[in-house]
Amino acid sequence: MRAMLRLGWFSTGRDEAALDLLKTVWEAIQGGEIEAKISFVFCNRKPGEAAASDAFIRLVGDYGVPLITFSTRRFQREKGISTPHDSSPRAPWRLEHDREVMRLLQGYSPDLCLLAGYMHIVGEEMCQRYNMINLHPAAPGGPTGSWQQVIWRLMEDRASRSGVMMHLATPELDRGPVVTYCTYSLRGEPFDGYWREMEGVSIPEIKRQEGEANPLFRLIRQHGLAREFPLILATIRAFAQGRVRIEEGKVLDSRGNPVAGYDLTEDIESQLRDKATP
Repeated sequence: MRAMLRLGWFSTGRDEAALDLLKTVWEAIQGGEIEAKISFVFCNRKPGEAAASDAFIRLVGDYGVPLITFSTRRFQREKGISTPHDSSPRAPWRLEHDREVMRLLQGYSPDLCLLAGYMHIVGEEMCQRYNMINLHPAAPGGPTGSWQQVIWRLMEDRASRSGVMMHLATPELDRGPVVTYCTYSLRGEPFDGYWREMEGVSIPEIKRQEGEANPLFRLIRQHGLAREFPLILATIRAFAQGRVRIEEGKVLDSRGNPVAGYDLTEDIESQLRDKATP
């Protein structure tokens, strides 16, 4: 009998999306959709730092999940660190910060850790200690950076496809090995009409005139967002079922063969079709 998957949950709890993601995964577990357990939640804010994180912390308490808090902001003040000063992923203070976090997490042995809105760069030592995965709003080999940067780059490149992926966390942002992913087309209706409207217009000009209100920009964002939570759920389910696992920094399939990411596109599209069916 397969042991239940033990999850470690890392979040800053800075916005409603962080709250909604925890709710979504918790409800899927409680409803029997995923055979897993959230062993702990780590929040790098203390109560009283922000209204959003306070709401997140209260939710964790309502669920009765062990909660560990540690204020990154307070740690930085105590060490005289002013962001973006010393913001390098390999800055010495980050190692000290992560070692304190790992000390607080002693006694927990998660099989998989999810960075769910964790607004802090994880250092090399911590990445080696835990199997940590993070969401990135692009397909494997696609643009890096924030979701805004990804979309502008897709538009600039006149890309025909995009996607969403989960990757292993490394100090090199958005560069860790791909764990799971899904892709979707940026062609066909209603995309084609918006692409035609862009002909002969530069991206800098679109940014100046419309910014993120541009219809194509908004449409790409809409399609990416629709797949983020389903991919996270499908990824946890795939780990819980043993279809994918991580060993020594490598992503393996159920037979133990290395894979360059586990393609969950069919699973995600099926979920979206079911959701759209009345």
